[in-house]
Amino acid sequence: MAGPAGSGAPVPPYSAAEIAAAWRRERPGTPTESIEIVTPIWRLAKLFADDRSRVLREAGIDAATLDLLSVIRRSGPPYTLSTREIARRTLVTAGAISQRVARAERDGFVRRTPGTAGRRTVLVALTAEGHALIERSVDAVLGREATLTSCLSEYERTVLIGLLDKLMADVRRRTARDEG
Repeated sequence: MAGPAGSGAPVPPYSAAEIAAAWRRERPGTPTESIEIVTPIWRLAKLFADDRSRVLREAGIDAATLDLLSVIRRSGPPYTLSTREIARRTLVTAGAISQRVARAERDGFVRRTPGTAGRRTVLVALTAEGHALIERSVDAVLGREATLTSCLSEYERTVLIGLLDKLMADVRRRTARDEG
């Protein structure tokens, strides 16, 4: 968005405080205490997601492949996991994992082999090409995200991490209870 005519300055989005104040004015009694927390989280999520997509495009990898290769790379040598373990660690369905693995195997980033634990066990290992790609990609993504969060002091990071963990745990608990 552009600022005043001809200024070229970006217009900041309607602030969460302004949104909350407008709802309080228009609908007194409507609960607005979450607006100044949830709205910035949604906006940050969009900014981070858009920026990550751009960085991934430049690195030549998509988010699903990054997720797959990352979980295998973080497992340590020999960089091999079962499809069941990949699904558990990524919180993605077995069907989605199967599709991701098939695509990554076609692209030469992973290799599938039968497991020893049972007939249906499939092991997925990084290839040299997959290892090189994840090394480049993770540096690009995490380096960029470190830059984007560098305005926070170490203390502020610690406090924010604790508050986000607290909020995440409570929201998970409440939404799981509401679904069940």
